[in-house]
Order: sequence, then C-alpha cells, then structure tokens
Amino acid sequence: MSRTTRTRWRLGLTATAFLVASAVIPAPAHAEDVTDYAITVDPTAKGAKIDDTMYGVFFEDINRAADGGLYAELVQNRSFEYSTDDNKSYTPLTAWTVGGTAQVVNDDGRLNANNRNYLSLGAGSSVTNAGYNTGISVDEGKKYDFSVWARAESGTRLTVSLQDADGTLGTARQVAVRKGGWAQYEVTFAATRTSSDGRLTVASSDAAALDMVSLFPRDTYKHESNGLRKDLAEKIAALHPGFVRFPGGCLVNTGSMQDYSEASGYQRKRSYQWKDTIGPVEQRATNANFWGYNQSYGLGYYEYFRLAEDIGAMPLPVVPALVTGCGQNKAVDDDALLQRHIQDTLDLIEFANGPVTSTWGKKRAEMGHPKPFHLTHIEVGNEENLPTEFFARFKQFRAAIAAKYPNITVISNAGPDDSGTTFDTAWQLNKDADVDMVDEHYYNSPQWFLQNNDRYDSYDRSGPKVFLGEYASGGNTFKNGLAEAAYMTGLERNADVVKLASYAPLFANEDYVQWRPDMVWFNNHASWNSADYEVQKLFMTNVGDRVVPSIATTTPALSGPISGAVGLSTWATTAAYDDVKVTGADGTTLLSDDFSGDASQWTHTGGGSWSLQDGQYVQTDAAAENTMVSAGDPAWHDYDLHVKATKKSGKEGFLVAFGVKDTGNYYWWNLGGWNNTQSAVEQAVDGGKSTLISKAGTIETGRAYDVDIKVRGRQVTLYLDGQEWGSFTDDKPAEPFRQVVTKDAKTGDLIVKVVNAQSAAARTAIDLGGAKVASKARVTTLTADPSAVNSETETPVVPVRSTFDGVADEFMYTFPANSITFLRIKRG
Repeated sequence: MSRTTRTRWRLGLTATAFLVASAVIPAPAHAEDVTDYAITVDPTAKGAKIDDTMYGVFFEDINRAADGGLYAELVQNRSFEYSTDDNKSYTPLTAWTVGGTAQVVNDDGRLNANNRNYLSLGAGSSVTNAGYNTGISVDEGKKYDFSVWARAESGTRLTVSLQDADGTLGTARQVAVRKGGWAQYEVTFAATRTSSDGRLTVASSDAAALDMVSLFPRDTYKHESNGLRKDLAEKIAALHPGFVRFPGGCLVNTGSMQDYSEASGYQRKRSYQWKDTIGPVEQRATNANFWGYNQSYGLGYYEYFRLAEDIGAMPLPVVPALVTGCGQNKAVDDDALLQRHIQDTLDLIEFANGPVTSTWGKKRAEMGHPKPFHLTHIEVGNEENLPTEFFARFKQFRAAIAAKYPNITVISNAGPDDSGTTFDTAWQLNKDADVDMVDEHYYNSPQWFLQNNDRYDSYDRSGPKVFLGEYASGGNTFKNGLAEAAYMTGLERNADVVKLASYAPLFANEDYVQWRPDMVWFNNHASWNSADYEVQKLFMTNVGDRVVPSIATTTPALSGPISGAVGLSTWATTAAYDDVKVTGADGTTLLSDDFSGDASQWTHTGGGSWSLQDGQYVQTDAAAENTMVSAGDPAWHDYDLHVKATKKSGKEGFLVAFGVKDTGNYYWWNLGGWNNTQSAVEQAVDGGKSTLISKAGTIETGRAYDVDIKVRGRQVTLYLDGQEWGSFTDDKPAEPFRQVVTKDAKTGDLIVKVVNAQSAAARTAIDLGGAKVASKARVTTLTADPSAVNSETETPVVPVRSTFDGVADEFMYTFPANSITFLRIKRG
C-alpha cells in the first residue's frame, strides 16, 4: 500500500471501525510455496487497553493434576480413604500391599471425625505403597521427609524403608511409637539412587494403628507454599499468568451440596467446598473426585492462594451455585442450604482478605499467612445447563457479596457451549441484570478457531465483559497450537471485551487421563510442555499494554457447495432407521433404501453392531460411540435427505450425517445428544468437531421421527417431523493468516504478532504507518510440522529466538509456513 493510499485509508475509517475492519487489499499472484500478504499498522490510533490479567491458567483436579501431580505427596491413598464412591475398582487398600495381617478400620478409634478410616497393622506385619505411575520417584542425593500418625497400646517399633526391584533406595529408618494415643512421627530419607519405580514399606514389630502415611520430597516449589511439585509449579510460574482460576470445573457443580458431617451422613460424592480443604492436612476430609478417583485435599484453598501469590497472579476461586452441571443438570431446591453456601462464600472472602482479628482471617493467619491474599474476583457456578434456575441463585450470591464486599467482581457464566439456546438465554439474563463479567467455555476444532477470529468483534462494548475461562482446539499437535494462536490475536484485538482468558485443562498425568488435550503432560519423574503450552507462553510473556490497530489481507468466503455422502450413527444408544431417501435438487433419486432387502449400500466405518431387523437398519450396542455407517457418493451436493429414526434405548438419541467425505470429515445432526439434553449440528474436520447450531431438547424412546435435511450450496435447512428446526450457512473461511499488534508501555516496543497456519510461506509487506523504529527487531518463532507433538523424549515445538535487521517504516518479512512469529520492534 502506498503512502497516499494509506493516508486516504486512515481518513476513511473511524477509530472504532479500524479495530474490526476486514482488509480489502487484493493478494498478488501466488508462487507455489509463497503467498503474498500485507499488514498495515496505524500507530496514531488508540486501540483497546490490555489488562495485566489478560491471560491466566485454569487449574482443575482432572487427569490426576493434584494428587500424583502438583501436590508433591508421593504416597497414594495415604489415609486409607479410597472408596467405591471414588471409583468402582477402589478399596481402602488400593495402592497398598499387605505383608502379614492388616485391615482398614472405621470406628471410634479413628484419628479424627473427618479422617474416617485408619489401618490396624498386626505384629510382625507390613504394608507397602506403590505410589503413582510406575512407583515412587526419588533422585540420588535428594532428601525425602516421611511422616505417619500412629498409636499403639503397648508401644512398637516401625521400620520404614524405600526400595525398588534392584534393592534399597535409602537407609532404612526406625521409628519408636510410644504407648498411648495418636501422635505424629517423622524421619528423613536421603536417596542413595535415582529410581522412578520405588516402593515405601512400613513394618511394625508389634500391633499398631497407622494413618496419614506420607513421603514428601524436601525439594518442593518455594517450600513455604506447602509442598508443590517443583517442576510442575515452575512450569506455571514460567508462563507469568495474570490469574489462577481454581478449583474447577466440574468439581464445583457436581454431586451433593451437603457438607461432610454426621448430620449429612458423611457424603463422599459432594461438590468441592472450600472449608473442607483448609487447616492441618490430617484434619481435611477427602472426597470423591468427579473424574473417577479420590482427592485428598492436601492441595486446598490455602495452597491455591499461596501459589497465586508466589507467581504474582490474581487468585480467582469458583464456588458452587447449587445447580449441578456436567451432565447432572439438577437445581437444588433447599433455601437453607443455599443460604449456607452464600455465607460460606462470604466467609471465603474474609478468609482471603479479612484482618487477623476476624474469624476467618485468624484462621488464615494460623495457617501461616497473616497478610491478606487480596482477592478481587470470585466466580459463582460453572457451565450450568439450566440458565434460569442458575441465575435465580446467582443473583442471591451477588447481592450478598455486593452488600458486604462491594469491590469484589462477581463472575457469572454462559453455560457449557459457545452458542445455542442455553448460551443465548444465559447471556440475556446476564445482560438484563448488568452482570460485570460472564465466563464462556468451548472446546472446538482447529477449523472453528480459524473461522471465528472475529467472534468478539460484534460483542456489545458496554455490556458484560467476557472471561474465556476454558477453551482448546481438540488436540496437542502444532496444528492445534496454530489455530489457538490465530484465535488469540482476536482475543487481544478485543481486549476491551475479553478481559480474562485461560486455556484448559492445565495438567495431565499420562497414566491417568480423563480429558484430552491438556497443556502440560507429566509422569512421576518428568514433565513436558505441549505445543499449546508454548503458544500460551509466547502470548503471556509478550502481551503488551495496548492494541495498536492494524489490518491484513484476508481470505475470501467459501463458495463451493457442501458436498459428501450421507450417514447414520448413534452414541451410547440403540436406534433403528428406515426409509432413507436422497433426492437431488432436480428431483432425481440418488439413494432409496427401505431395508426390505439387504444393507449392501452401506459401509460400516464406526463401532457398534448393525443388523437388519423387521425391515429396519438397527444399531444394537448401547455402549458404543460413533457407530457411523455411510452410503452414497462423496461428490454429491445440493440434495435432500430423508430418514425415519427411532431411539430404542440408551443415554442419547440418534445422529444423521450429511456431507460425509470420510471418517474424520462430515456434518451430522446430533438429535438428543449430551445425555439427551440438546440437539445440534456438528461439523467434523480432520476428526475435530465443532458445533454450528444447537437447541435444547430431548428425543423420546420408541417414537419414530421424520428427519429431513436440505442442502443447497453452503446453506443447510433442517426439519424435524415436518417443522423447520433450524438452518445455517457454512461459508466462513478457515483464515490461515492472522495478526495483531500491541505496544509495550514499559519498553515502548511494538510487538507484531503473526500466525501463518498454512503450508506456504507468507511474504508480507509490513507498513508501520510512519512510526519511527529501530532497524533491528528481536524475533521469536514457533514453527514445526503441523502434526508435531511434544513428548517426554522429543520436543519439536520449541521457540527459536533471532534478530532481524531489516526493519523500517515499510519493510518485507517472510513468515515461515506453519509458524507463529513475534517481532519486538523498538521505537526510534
């Protein structure tokens, strides 16, 4: 763009329009491996201010992120509290091997009311703990602190040893247990060898009772923070996050909302409640974790606050709203219980911020932190799928907090999806009530993230601010990182609306995975950064303080028609299909099957079990997921699909597919999905799915539904029992080239951030709008094969730092294929 053209362009756009304008710069002729682009920056225009808290982390105890992860305890099931409530396979002796006689006892001789079980160990007997993953991990020369609570009627001697298959890992230690009641005993090991397969054995000369058997590495992250695994905590700190959201997630809004007490029957499957998690660790109750294991609460609210303080981040706790989510979807109707939880939330704020003379401020001081934690934000609820019921309760929380702590920002949410009936209803309720901030969550395909960079361009600048509390693009390849990076340029461009953002989840122990993808992976002795982590770190450590408006060449809208075969599928459900017919736009019959003969027209590419029964095509495996069968030509386009579908049994409804290219690329209408709570059209691209349109609703068992799908060009209209259910047009390009420019107030640097998510290099003319700049820029580049994945042994996705000497007011820069590049340019 010439200087004359640039001047006219500046005069023709208001500052607001400049922020969201699409470029109208035509792309020059393309070389086979190079694509030409242009970026134009206006340093005189004032873009959105970016808060220091823009990017943060979300910690949830999923994938063994706490016990066996960030919480450095090496003994699994240290208090013998594992239960079938946690996992059907668990017993109180899970992870323990008994030599001799031992039994877990639940009686009045226990250590305390919250710690219900203890181990009765016979004379001359022993117990051995297997730790996590392959065992207990120790490093040669490092120290490890052992402790146990014990009691013995006549006194006894405990022999404590560390060993693996090759022998001892440290000199065995003797512990003399005095006659009488419970007392804590401590010894220290120095590891003589490095091993990740260790076992801890406690043997007793005479009968004894044991509880809270613990082995802790001495070398933890900032030891005063109470035992965080050093390498994992350091990975969080290296991000320099602006906030830490905790403790969940589904842990917060699932299970019983009762407390852990005799009055409530010591309910194990309960929501995460902060008062359970503070005080001496031996007095903290354990709990069933929503993700299928036990959580000890050794890592609790006090430790979360300390972690946030240690890394200079804002603490952002989430409390239950008494409406369960994550598939449970029940509004708890108990006003007394609601008021108790509201008071607990007020008490939490006092625990964080109150003076040592207050009840809960004193409790904080007794735990070792007399100074306040400076809590400023708190979130009520998480992904509630009942927006009206949730919001009625949310308003009571907000009113109580505002009355006592008017400076606290109370955050609401918009449900579990990026769109749909629940999302729309929740947002309207939040807007009408003038809520300060709304938490959005979505997990979509890389394609969706490349298509929706402009998501927040149209949000109301005066409405509730957005907290993007959970997002990820469905994988840990560099392709996923590229898509997320492209999307993050849109978050920054809209930093006046999007005030907080955190990728999720944070951690995954490779041997205990419930959710993929995850930002940091680990086992009992090592940890490694995913490609997504490297992307997040690059953005978090180069945020800037204000957006400098810029525009760039964009990609035209998609114009070819949606094309593909048709398909039938189920998900944890049995269903029957009949009278399938595909008709071209000209009335030509492309496919007709009433299943009166055979099913030879259909190809089975998914799971499950299909057969012909009574003139219907039936999938009979109620546990199978994605049981796709398909028929027709992948080149079909502009057609009408009719199917008669009947749910026979199971958790969900049925799925009717169109535009089927192969097993990873298709559209399907998911009727009665998400445990039969909503219906949606999902698009799968290279195996990653995203939702295009959704509505609440259920599918009845045994009822035959007429399903019709009309495909014309890139527009799709859907009919259920003859009534139009919805429509959409899928014409947004997956834009491969995205940019944002920010300014660092401290250094004066312009930070040009460019994502090139395509296999061709991007030769780019950069116009800095007359800004006086130094000729040399510091460059950080992430580039790799799109399929590259970091692992414990290989890290193909790592930042490369260099310098570029050709910076000027107008200059050329070629961004490598499949790359994320940050240019830090000093002002002259």
